[in-house]
Amino acid sequence: MTVVDLRSDTVTQPTIAMRAAMMAAPLGDDVFGDDPSVNALQERIAALTGKEAALFMASGTQSNLCGMMAHCDRGDEYIVGQNAHTYRYEGGGAAVLGSIQPQPLAQDAAGLMRLEDIAAAIKPDDPHFARTRLLCLENTWNGQPMPQAYLQQATDLARQHGLATHLDGARVFNAAVARGGDPFHALRDIVDLFDSVSVCFSKGLGAPVGSALCGSKALIERARRWRKMVGGGLRQSGLLAAAAHHALDHHVHRLADDHALAQQLAQGLSGIDGLSVRSAQTNIVFVDVDNGRGPDLLAHLAQDGVLATGLIGLRFVTHLDVDAAGIDRAIGSVKTFFAQGGSKPAAQAAGTAVY
Repeated sequence: MTVVDLRSDTVTQPTIAMRAAMMAAPLGDDVFGDDPSVNALQERIAALTGKEAALFMASGTQSNLCGMMAHCDRGDEYIVGQNAHTYRYEGGGAAVLGSIQPQPLAQDAAGLMRLEDIAAAIKPDDPHFARTRLLCLENTWNGQPMPQAYLQQATDLARQHGLATHLDGARVFNAAVARGGDPFHALRDIVDLFDSVSVCFSKGLGAPVGSALCGSKALIERARRWRKMVGGGLRQSGLLAAAAHHALDHHVHRLADDHALAQQLAQGLSGIDGLSVRSAQTNIVFVDVDNGRGPDLLAHLAQDGVLATGLIGLRFVTHLDVDAAGIDRAIGSVKTFFAQGGSKPAAQAAGTAVY
């Protein structure tokens, strides 16, 4: 049985063309700075984001961490959403490794922190307090593009108080494509508001590994030192950079296909008694299941060869390895579950009931 894997857009396999590009990449030693494929990628993504420089990283978590540590010193503080990835899902790295205190703030259903709360959280210059140095935002947030007006207001507020700004742009290309028009122009509109941005290649863009931190030359040089300390100094990483190059060439505009599949899934699930669609703005569909039957639905789906996650409500993520037929299978399996009364299957698939 072919599996329809909707757990995340990180599960994508490199395409045949991407693998060919990787095999053909010229290589060097990136720690010495002489891998031509990495250098070309860093120059390219820096230009696309309008920043002076960029640094190729093994992961988005590493990119965010090195970015925050480059912005802040020990004893400094960053303001962040209570449910933001950098605060909640990256192992507390900024606090543990950087001695940077997080100041988490409540977010609304769209992931927005109130501007009043951000202003109130900024500490006075007093030795009793950690020094507030950085505002971190995330776009998309749970698949929802951040409103451009909000990004402008929040970053303006940060600048008025002397704070730097960092964007966790793990899916910023999804946000750019969702705006319509030229996604590269939309990308610039978004990231021009920030001092630094982390861009992920291994989610919707379909590369097997990698993110890039983009910012000023001075910031990137500080981040390079931190990258080495946390074990991110790679050698012939041009193989991976070539995959990211290919993704930028071929996989940006096609993100609209993923968004269309997410809409197909959301529409197919709408109207099912016992289930409500919460969000489906880009390539992520969140649904809520009543009476605590989410784990049972996940187990049922797994037995049908459909994988999803249930850590913060049921989440389905579309990507380049999913097609319309796979979405129809997922919809059909959900409908069967509720038609049968939403009961637990006789034998649950190990490891799929709860995430």
